[in-house]
Amino acid sequence: MALLGNPFIANVPRQMTNDELAQALRVDIAGELEAIIGYEAHAMATNDERAKKVLYHIADEERRHVGELQQLLYIICPKEAENTEKGRQKIQDQQAHNFQSQLQ
Repeated sequence: MALLGNPFIANVPRQMTNDELAQALRVDIAGELEAIIGYEAHAMATNDERAKKVLYHIADEERRHVGELQQLLYIICPKEAENTEKGRQKIQDQQAHNFQSQLQ
């Protein structure tokens, strides 16, 4: 939800630590994901192809923002990248196991 009343709402009165910045980046990522959900919901709720095209395009821009913020988070917090990679690898291993089970 936009907080339009105070344009300085996100200003931090001091320099953040890397842990605080990592947490702020997670909040930013959540906001981008929420925006994607909203834009796609609006696109699905209209039959106007022009509007759909614009809304899906904006949703894709938000996805790029997620990627940028995620990469910055990985730089600030390498442990985050390690855990994400472990989760990705776990899913790949499960898919490979499922594929092997289907072949038998």
